[in-house]
Amino acid sequence: MSKITAADVNKLRQQTGAGMMDCKKALVEANGDFEAAIDILRKKGQKIAAKRADRDATEGVVLAKTTDDASYGALISLNCETDFVAKNDSFVDFAQRLLDIAITERPATLEEFKALSFDNTTVGEKLIEQTGVIGEKIDLTAYEIVDAPFVSAYIHAGNKLATLVGLNEKVDNAAELGKDVAMQAAAMSPLGLTKEDVPQEVIDRELEVGKDLARQEGKPEEMLEKIAEGRLNKFFKENTLLNQQFIKDSKLSVSQYLNGASKGLTVTSYKRVGLGV
Repeated sequence: MSKITAADVNKLRQQTGAGMMDCKKALVEANGDFEAAIDILRKKGQKIAAKRADRDATEGVVLAKTTDDASYGALISLNCETDFVAKNDSFVDFAQRLLDIAITERPATLEEFKALSFDNTTVGEKLIEQTGVIGEKIDLTAYEIVDAPFVSAYIHAGNKLATLVGLNEKVDNAAELGKDVAMQAAAMSPLGLTKEDVPQEVIDRELEVGKDLARQEGKPEEMLEKIAEGRLNKFFKENTLLNQQFIKDSKLSVSQYLNGASKGLTVTSYKRVGLGV
């Protein structure tokens, strides 16, 4: 039998993130064969992942980042089962490594993301491997991107919520303006950028609710539609990002704030992801 040294165990631990005892056991079982030991640890992860497939992974971290030139941003949600694991530095570091891959490779979809290379395996296989290392269900549940002349990323304290906002111009103070709007999107949870982005079923529901409320208030039947439309306009102002009151100055809408800072400046798109949202 090959002699298993502490250096061998540490090398395997550095590559896989598995515990020292798990690494030693894998090397012993593999008779010192490093690649075989990695396979043993991966198979362990597959077994644990299969056992925990029906578990709810509702904890985790949500992170966002942009390229150095701020022309592209990516946002991910890496989920686990407990808040204890979510707060672990190694788990957050793993999520950051995934986010770095997203920024570098720019996959179009979550499925493409999971198929990308990661430490001589794929992102998807690495998630299963980490399930074995941590002992909890680990999954990448959200992946969003924004591509624009200037992109801002915001991560709310605690890594439970993050946003990306794209601006149509890279103005001198774009970093400050973009951060303000990204924080707005995080705090106010808009349903869309403008009223055109609000789903029709939501609009129909709001109109029906508006008519029912007006009817309960004793308004004439012939006035219900007009009253409901007025309430719908208020709904749009409260729930679309560009039309919301700016949180730092309620006298302005977000659109007015941006246009006042630089004529014609606006938001091209935004993404908002929170745990359980």
